[in-house]
Parts: sequence; structure tokens; C-alpha cells
Amino acid sequence: MDQHTAYLSIGSNLGDKKQNLVTAINLLRNHDKIDVAGVSSFYKTQPQNYTDQDWFINAALKIKTLFDPQELLAALKTMEKKLDKDGKAFRFGPRIIDLDIIYYDDLILKTEDLEIPHPRLHKRCFVLIPICDIGAHTFHPVLNLRSDELLKKLEKQETQKVILLEEEA
Repeated sequence: MDQHTAYLSIGSNLGDKKQNLVTAINLLRNHDKIDVAGVSSFYKTQPQNYTDQDWFINAALKIKTLFDPQELLAALKTMEKKLDKDGKAFRFGPRIIDLDIIYYDDLILKTEDLEIPHPRLHKRCFVLIPICDIGAHTFHPVLNLRSDELLKKLEKQETQKVILLEEEA
């Protein structure tokens, strides 16, 4: 079986947000078909879309996987369910954990439940800043720009607050 490279966005804004990310990363590390190859810094990020909620902690992961995109999505949804029995109450609402596929190799895919590359990644500093920590030159196969180029374009026009989470002593 071929190994694929994927980038994931991970976020939490309920409970012990930082620990929720660490727990999810450990679940990924312990999966026999997923190898965590890189983890970005953690960032405190202003909520988007639905803003009347607590700030998020976000990060990005680079993984190697034997899963095809649909299998990977199913594995991520299973992990979300394990960590957050109730799930988010509504779209863009508060959640214990959110795992999204951002890139999968240089694949362009659109199904009923999955779109790769992620359809809103180029509008989200909270996705692009962590992605650039571990894969600044990852290429967006639809927009034909690298992630760092997408971030530069976005930073000029957006005011999304993304703050590096300092390591606590």
C-alpha cells in the first residue's frame, strides 16, 4: 500500500483546550495506519463565523497515512466522537475537538462529505499559520499557490487574531 501525506487542522474551544489537542494527537500517534510526522506550535485563535463563543486553541499536523481520503475522514470522525460524545451542537459551534483534512497529497476531491483541499483554508489564518509552521511550501492544487503565499495574501486583508500560545512554566 502507498503511503500518503496529509495535513490536518486541529482545534478545541471547550474544556481543557490544550489537553484536548494533546489527547487527539496521541490518539493519532497510536493509530496503526497514521504516522504523525510534524506538529505545529499551538495558537490561541479568535472564533470565526460564529463569534459568540470562547477562543480556540488550534494547531496543524503533518501525517503519513495508508488510508485513502474517505477512510482518513472516517478515522478522524471516530476520534472526534471518542473525545466528544455529544459533538458540536451546530455548525461552527463550540467543540471539544475538531479534526479537518486540509491537504492530502496534491489531491483535488469533492464528495458529499469531503472536500480536499479544505474549501475555506485560504480564508483562515488559524489554519494557514500553523500549516506554515510545518509545511509552508505545501501547494494548494486549486489556487496554484503555496501555503505561505496564501497566508501573505490573507494577512494583508484580514484581521483574524492568531496568538502563539506561550509554553507555560
